[in-house]
Amino acid sequence: MLRMFLAVTTMALAAWTGTTTTAETTAVPTPTPSATPTPTCPPALPISASVTGATATSLTVSYSIFFRPPCGYDPPMTVSLFASREDAQQWRAAVAEVVSGPERNGSVTIDRLTPDTEYWYRFTDVDGRRDPYVIASARTASLASCRATATIDTHWGSGFVATVTVRNTGTLPLDRWRVSWRWSGDERIQTAWGGVAETAGTDVTVRNASYNGTLALDQATTFGLLVSTSAVPDGLTLSCAG
Repeated sequence: MLRMFLAVTTMALAAWTGTTTTAETTAVPTPTPSATPTPTCPPALPISASVTGATATSLTVSYSIFFRPPCGYDPPMTVSLFASREDAQQWRAAVAEVVSGPERNGSVTIDRLTPDTEYWYRFTDVDGRRDPYVIASARTASLASCRATATIDTHWGSGFVATVTVRNTGTLPLDRWRVSWRWSGDERIQTAWGGVAETAGTDVTVRNASYNGTLALDQATTFGLLVSTSAVPDGLTLSCAG
């Protein structure tokens, strides 16, 4: 009887051990990772920018970030200045850099620049991603500076007449001047007098006429504009350079 009990017990232990070993050594299948979907980004630039101020030694660049990653950027943004378009295209030898604040719509001012010099600017986000779209130029003002102010003399439903006063506020006489601004809507110059107007989209530059470019210290001159528009602006924000 004892021998029979030991034999049965031995067979049961052997069977239990074999079952356990087989279960422990069976390979657990590895789940196949699912593919990460590619985001569909809107057909629009993730960031836009323009120069909204210029002095003899500084440029102010305003920007608006429209989309967040992966289709756009998160601030702060780094604005890099380059001495030529070729350097800017290749992100080579930046001459100045400044970091923005946390705003998605803000501006930066880059100081210690050379007067009357053209620069090209580009954007990099906080993770070091270089924006491939925005690449534009801006020029610092000359040391012979001026100030331009606009007055809307009269207006009606589809247009207005404005007078712009240009004054030499620098320390040297001026032998030329140019006034620049950007329209906020569908404004179009129909006629200009006392200056030569040039337009490129919404950007406008008026240069002096042949007879009023020379301004002594604190001397002023004027030019006029006849403008068509569907909405008359409250005023014009102008920049002036010699």
